[in-house]
Amino acid sequence: MYIHQHKDWPKFTWDNEKLTGLLAEIRHRQGKVLGKMEALGFSIQAEATLENLTLEVLKSSEIEGENLNKQQVRSSIARRLGMEISGLVPSDRNVDGVVEMMLDATQSFSEPLTDERLYGWQAALFPTGRNGFHKITVGAWRTGNNGPMQVVSGVIGREKVHFEAPEASKLSKEMADFLEWFNTENHIDPVLKAAIAHLWFLTIHPFEDGNGRVARAIADMQLARADKTPERFYSMSAQIRIERNDYYTILEKTQKGSLDITEWLEWFLHCLGKSFHKIEGTLEQVNRKSNFWEALAHLDLNNRQRLLLNKLLEGFDGKLNTSKWAKIANCSTDTALRDIQDLIKKEVLVKEEAGGRSTSYVLNEIDNIM
Repeated sequence: MYIHQHKDWPKFTWDNEKLTGLLAEIRHRQGKVLGKMEALGFSIQAEATLENLTLEVLKSSEIEGENLNKQQVRSSIARRLGMEISGLVPSDRNVDGVVEMMLDATQSFSEPLTDERLYGWQAALFPTGRNGFHKITVGAWRTGNNGPMQVVSGVIGREKVHFEAPEASKLSKEMADFLEWFNTENHIDPVLKAAIAHLWFLTIHPFEDGNGRVARAIADMQLARADKTPERFYSMSAQIRIERNDYYTILEKTQKGSLDITEWLEWFLHCLGKSFHKIEGTLEQVNRKSNFWEALAHLDLNNRQRLLLNKLLEGFDGKLNTSKWAKIANCSTDTALRDIQDLIKKEVLVKEEAGGRSTSYVLNEIDNIM
């Protein structure tokens, strides 16, 4: 029996004694994070929000096995937030779609969640109306024409069914109940409400595809309501991505269990708490980038140089040489070499000690930049 088949569905219960201490700790740490960020300047807040929204989009997609281009995601978010940043690049339609959903959820968190709004989110995830080679229903609840909505794994003929969602004929009522609850003020702590909303929506599984990403956007929307700000200073999806196997395990266990969802709520709160640990690293990176670009404000740099410098600031994978520069910037090796030599002349880049064919380049210390 799945959780939605219980006669009292969706009357969830939980053990307050097990959650009270943990929830109080999470809310305390959440308040400290928000207080610390509010004490910083507007530009640092904006940059931290950009970094965390970028992480949220990237990692929510990775959970579903889709890897998006980080620079495209960052550029798409910055353009939509009206931020003037270095190294903007064009973005694909599928990237813009995920970004639009996330920004609508977090920047307009106080607006009611409706059928039409959810239709728009899911349609934005699949701008071509297809998932790969398969045509899917977009901008509407699933129809049931393809049989029961099941989450399965394994090879054909030996599949394992992890979960089966409610029948398509029940979706209108199921979603009406969910949306009424989500949009209504109640006695439930706002953070717990995010955890419940995440589970509840995933259990209904109303769309033919994209349910996981929409569920996490709904949770982010509710967390923004809990924070009472559209600024995002932590990424829940980044932590879920790290714990993806545990995430799917606890979801399956909960959806095959009773209406007592204490274990799921505990897992969600622990995961949220771990996401707060990342804030120090984010602030360090944001401050470094801010100081770096402030030091370079007087220099005339082209878009290729800004793109590669941002990549170095974010932690370049391996050694940066002329051929990698040319590949990433989509230019000739001669152009790449001129870009690099110009930055060496301006003392932005320095050669590493090894020379010849293995010549590579790293960022100079900020104090040494001319």
